[in-house]
Amino acid sequence: MQSAELKQFVVDKVDDLKARDIVVLDVSNQSNITDYMVICSGTSKTHVRAIAENVIVEAKKANIPPLGVEGRDSSEWVLVDLGDVILHVMQDQTRDFYQLEKLWSEKQD
Repeated sequence: MQSAELKQFVVDKVDDLKARDIVVLDVSNQSNITDYMVICSGTSKTHVRAIAENVIVEAKKANIPPLGVEGRDSSEWVLVDLGDVILHVMQDQTRDFYQLEKLWSEKQD
């Protein structure tokens, strides 16, 4: 699966579980480890965990096993590394604190 297709796959799967504020960042010019970051929010620890688990299960079904998963225990911020796409599922307060969108957005001239 090409990186653009994988990005859309991830967006579809997080949307299936009603993730909020889905943002896709093209970081291919800033990172040599991934092409896209998908960032979204869940309403609770349970919701964050469920969104991430849905992506993990569906990716495995599609023969795209995650390279790594971090944060399942606390479920304030769960990262799912699918290679060309890295998914960040966060609770609102964690997302506000780390501001990944601001950190990874390309500078506007």
